[in-house]
This record gives sequence, structure tokens and C-alpha cells, in this order.
Amino acid sequence: MNRSPERRAAYVVEAAAAREALAAGDLDVAFARLERAHILGQPWVGAHSWTHWMMLRVGWRRRDPREVAGQILRLAGGGLFTWLGWAPAGNTGGADVSAFRPMPYPGDLEPLCREP
Repeated sequence: MNRSPERRAAYVVEAAAAREALAAGDLDVAFARLERAHILGQPWVGAHSWTHWMMLRVGWRRRDPREVAGQILRLAGGGLFTWLGWAPAGNTGGADVSAFRPMPYPGDLEPLCREP
């Protein structure tokens, strides 16, 4: 998985935007930015796990039991799967998609995510 400094920098931008949106109470924007952060942060255990933690927080604030349960499961296994190199490329990380399903990268993120 591509671990370029550019990918990491893009992750930091998305994570900051998600934090700002969550602080402002805009849960839809926060979750959308977390999905992008998830795609970008998959190569790093800490970044990947942090994204699932934040998705759990959004699910909790939405009172969405499916999202909360899905994120608890992903928190339990996501770090291990990342460490083992089993994170499915392009997966957005929400409970609405299988945790094992590879997905196409969004067009603007693909150049950052594909292998050099």
C-alpha cells in the first residue's frame, strides 16, 4: 500500500476537516470527510483506527445503532488488518459497506493511493 508523504498529508487535511465539521455539528460533512480520511489512512494503523473511532462518534451522535455496532467491530479488527496488510483498497469504512470489500478510489484520491 502506498505510504507516500503526499498521501499522509492529504489524510491530515481530511482528518482536520472532519474534526472541524464534527465540532460544528455538521455530521454529514464530518462523515463524508471521514470516509475520505479512511481511504487515505488505511496504510497506517493509528490513522486507520482513529478514523473508525471518529466514525463511531458520528454514529453515536446520529443515534445510529448500525453504524455504532459496525464501528465497534471495525475498531476491534481494523488495526490488526492494517498491520497485516489486509485493508481493502478504496474501502470507505462506514457500516453501510462490507469491511472486506475493495472499492474504486475517488478520482481525486487515486493518484495519491495507487502504488508508485
